[in-house]
This record gives sequence, C-alpha cells and structure tokens, in this order.
Amino acid sequence: MKRIARLYAPLCLVVLLAVTSASEAAAGDGAGPFGVTVVAAATARSARVGALFGADRVGRLAGGHFCTASVVHSPHHNLVVTAAHCLDAAGDGDLVFVPGYRDGKAPYGVWRVKRRFLPDGWAEGQDEDSDVAFAVLAEKGDEGVEDVVGAERFASRMATGATAVTVTGYPDSRETPITCTNKPTVHSTTQQRIDCPDFTGGTSGSPWVNGDGEVVGVLGGHEEGGATADISYSVVLGREAAELYGDAAADP
Repeated sequence: MKRIARLYAPLCLVVLLAVTSASEAAAGDGAGPFGVTVVAAATARSARVGALFGADRVGRLAGGHFCTASVVHSPHHNLVVTAAHCLDAAGDGDLVFVPGYRDGKAPYGVWRVKRRFLPDGWAEGQDEDSDVAFAVLAEKGDEGVEDVVGAERFASRMATGATAVTVTGYPDSRETPITCTNKPTVHSTTQQRIDCPDFTGGTSGSPWVNGDGEVVGVLGGHEEGGATADISYSVVLGREAAELYGDAAADP
C-alpha cells in the first residue's frame, strides 16, 4: 500500500537517487534510460506535480506530506488529480496541495483543497478499479493554481502502453520528488502496471504523463498502487474517470 507504507529499498538502489546528473528519459518512444529512477529536476513541468499535506502542516511542511497530486487542465484552472485512497485516507480533515514542493519549501505557494470528487465505485465500496479522484483548489486572489504552474491534460480511454510515460512522485521518506520513465503494461482489463524502482509510500497519486503532456494514469488502483517499491499500478482511465473529471472540471 503506497498510501502509508514506508518501504525501504536495498542500499544498492539508493545509488539511483544519488545520480542526479543522469538524463531523465523523455516520455514517448525516444531514447532511454527506461526503468531508471532519479531525483526529479526542478523544471516548469515538474512544478505541476506536488505533495498533499494536512492543513495543520502549513508553516511546518518538512516531513508532513503523505501523497502526490498533479495539476490538470480545467476551465477554472483549479483542479488536481490524485488517487481516491489518498483523499479518502484524509477523512474530513482539511488538506493543502504544494506544487513543486522541495525541502520544506513551497516555491509556488500553498493551495487549499475546497472540494473533493471521488467516484461512486470508491465511495461505495473502495473498488480498486475506481482509485482515482480530483480535488478543486481555492484561488489565490484571482489566480488558480494552473495560472501559476500550468497543467497537463487529463486523458481517458488511452491504450495501455501506446507510449512510454513519466511517473513523478514524493516518497514519504524524501523531501524531493523522484521520477522514472517506462512503458506501462497490461495487468488486467481495468489495471495497468509500470516497472520503476523506489516508488514507496507517499507516491500514490503520482501522474503518469505521456509525451503529449497527457495524464494517462494515476499511481493507485491494485494494492493501492503496489505492495512493493519496484512495481506500481494505475486504474485504466475509462468512462467512470472521464465522467468524474467532467463533474470536477465544471466546479467553480
């Protein structure tokens, strides 16, 4: 369960996170390295991925994040996508999203979650095939989060493994994001998987972004994202996810 479990990889794998000079593979079918996890560089694109915190952590962010989310395009410029089990785990507690979070700092501000959208399949029975959710964020002045960091497009009904994807997320045990590119494969008709090392607890909700800047998966689903650090899962984004996005995107 990548929502709360803190899985520690063998010491030899820590080397992967230290190789910050390694090239990050481009999403798509371009040159590798595929299946290699590195610290994510601070770029305009990685700033769209952030960490979720309880609102009581504002002012003392370091060590307080518990899941990952990312900004997706919406008419009101106020929407993030994550795993349903991440929002569900928070109960009725207030949440905030910090895009581009690094080392206890919020370079693009702290954004309050004002509404959550969970699919019926998860809300009624925690169906692993419904483990995707959206959060609407409060504006700052007259700006939405998308106005500040940009956004990827949310894309449903995409063929699994049509291209490689880049997965970026925040392990609980780290204060910087990690990233890995590889081709997803079919786990079942409703679930897809990707082989990338070191995606431990906290990386649930991480976006799977293809070379066209589309979120085609969200780390979660089977085993709430995976029982080991090296294999991660996502719901195959279909009709339910598309309808949920429509409802959330229409919310002002």
